[in-house]
Amino acid sequence: MTDTTDSKHTGFSLGSSPHIFSHTDMKETMRGTAIAFLPVIGASIYFFRLHAAVLITTCIITCIFTEALCQLARRRPVTVDDWSAVVTGCSLALILPPTLPLSAAIIGSVFAIVVGKQIFGGLGHNIFNPSLLARAFLMANYPRWLTTWVEPLKPDAVSSATPLALAKFQHEFAALKDLFFGNVSGSLGETSAFCVLLGGIYLFYKKYGDWRIPGSILSTVFVYSGILWVINPACPSPIFHLLAGGLMYGAVFQASDPVTSPVSAKGKIIFGIGIGLILVTIRIWGGLTEGVMYAILFMNALTPLIDRITIPRRFGARQSPT
Repeated sequence: MTDTTDSKHTGFSLGSSPHIFSHTDMKETMRGTAIAFLPVIGASIYFFRLHAAVLITTCIITCIFTEALCQLARRRPVTVDDWSAVVTGCSLALILPPTLPLSAAIIGSVFAIVVGKQIFGGLGHNIFNPSLLARAFLMANYPRWLTTWVEPLKPDAVSSATPLALAKFQHEFAALKDLFFGNVSGSLGETSAFCVLLGGIYLFYKKYGDWRIPGSILSTVFVYSGILWVINPACPSPIFHLLAGGLMYGAVFQASDPVTSPVSAKGKIIFGIGIGLILVTIRIWGGLTEGVMYAILFMNALTPLIDRITIPRRFGARQSPT
């Protein structure tokens, strides 16, 4: 699945991570991921109309042009046809509020490509998920814009809070049906859990992602929040936690990024459990209503350590005395 180039001197195939043995290459994987986004994109356009279409288009075009310019500046081959810039643009747009000013969307897209990818060496070398890194940057610089929401199907009606904010501060819980199908306020991609699941089924059926990461995240959130709910019934129910906010979208499309997640099966499960624990802790006891972005970025930073302790030794290799 990694795009490799043959070495003229050694005869070995050299390339950047992720090093996964597969009949598919990185271009096909990225194209498949872009296809998996389509149900979520369709739902966002249905609920938020022109705002969603313009925001998604702006992020994708900006990411493509920025990646091409960076590669030209670095005197590297321009590889925007590998679909990775399209995936970054989609991933970023779908975690932004529908009415975010396009100037902020452009700044975030440039940051995602330059700082999130190219500064590390390009696709396969980045440590953090580029779209989440860009959203964290936008949140630090434009907190008001990043927390301004609109009512679904009423793109000009300003909403004061998302379902998570209403649950946390006013103890009001949105109907599970609305959370499942997407008739709630929020970022473009976090409204319809149903459409996220449709994209995820395609993604994992085609083996463009590994089910272990979202599976372990969702299982951990369900168990952890369920225990807290039993102890204190005033807390949101486990089903509410699964359907509300960006959990479903983050688990399926961002945490499972093969570049920034562990390689081994055991490592993926540890990675997912860590995200689930951090997420619920932030939602219940933190000052923020949502914790998906910070949970994934924190575990991205631990990915090299997780790989080091979970990747098995080569056959015949001796265990280090340390």
